[in-house]
Order: sequence, then C-alpha cells, then structure tokens
Amino acid sequence: METLGAPGAGIAIALENLFPPLPSEVILPLAGFTASKGNMGLFDAVLWTTLGSVIGALVLYGVGALLGRERVILIASKLPLINVADIEKTEAWFARHGKKTVFFGRMIPIFRSLISIPAGVERMPLSIFTLLTLMGSLIWNTAFIMAGYALGEKYHLIEQYMGIVSKAVLGIVLLAVVIFIWVRLVDRRKGRHHAR
Repeated sequence: METLGAPGAGIAIALENLFPPLPSEVILPLAGFTASKGNMGLFDAVLWTTLGSVIGALVLYGVGALLGRERVILIASKLPLINVADIEKTEAWFARHGKKTVFFGRMIPIFRSLISIPAGVERMPLSIFTLLTLMGSLIWNTAFIMAGYALGEKYHLIEQYMGIVSKAVLGIVLLAVVIFIWVRLVDRRKGRHHAR
C-alpha cells in the first residue's frame, strides 16, 4: 500500500479473495489507517478495495463455472460420506436463497471468498452476481476502512475483535462438519442393521 497506494490495497483484497487465509479484517483497517495519514485518499481506498473484491470474486466464480455441475457431482460421488442427494439439496437451497447468500456472504469471514464458487457452479447470472458482490463488498470494505481511518494507529484493535468472530465462524463450521459426519455414520450403521 505504501508503494502502490490505493491500487495496492485493491490488489491485496483481490488476493484475499483468492486465498482466504489472508484476512480482509487486517488489510482494510490498514488501508483506512494509511488514508488517515494522507498516503491515499479515503474514497480511493474504498473504490480500489471494492474493485479488488469484485475481481477476486469473479475469478472464483469462473472456477465454479469451469468445474460445472457434472464435475462437482462426479467429485462428490467419490467422496466418503457424501451422497449425490446432498448436492441436489444444496442446489435447491441455492436456487431459493442464492442472491441473499451472495450478498450477505460477502460480509462473513471465510465465506466471503468461498461463496463465489457455488454461484459459478450454479451459473447465477453474471450481472446479478457482480452487482450483489459489489454491494456486499462495498458495505464490508467501507465499514472496515472507516474504522481503520477513525482508530488511526490503533487500527490493529479491529483485527483482535474480528479474530474472535472469525474463530467463532470457523468453530461453527467445524461443529457442523462433525455433526454431518456423525449423522451420516449413524445412517450407514442403521442401513447395515436393516440389511441384515
């Protein structure tokens, strides 16, 4: 950001979309802090980071579109404990709630990046996907940049609090995975029992 200014912040956020371990909760407040020092304009920081968010999301949408439904089903059919019916249920759910998921997903740590792939697999209209990504990213980016701008040199406090949120989200995801595996194993045991 010091070398490239606002475009550097945009590149960092585009990379954050492609590599979720890079936390936007660090990059965005830092962009706000950099703007508070006068090294870049506040509007430029929001503009470039939002552009970076959209570009990164479009790349992952493309990955999902290239994979396509048939490949996803083929991969899922070879995974243990996964039924093709699970994919079909997910598709039906995404068909009903896809727009809200893409919009609000841009404001949830970890899911910010990942939500673009199922949108691509399901071939959500690109114009709608781009608009929802733009709006969700604009809200998220503006909030964190403004917080970094307001906090100044204490911008790192945001990372501490958001780190707790990110860990909570990750914990919920891991718990959901454990419950899913447990239910699937119980179902298999019942199936074997009935087969006898």
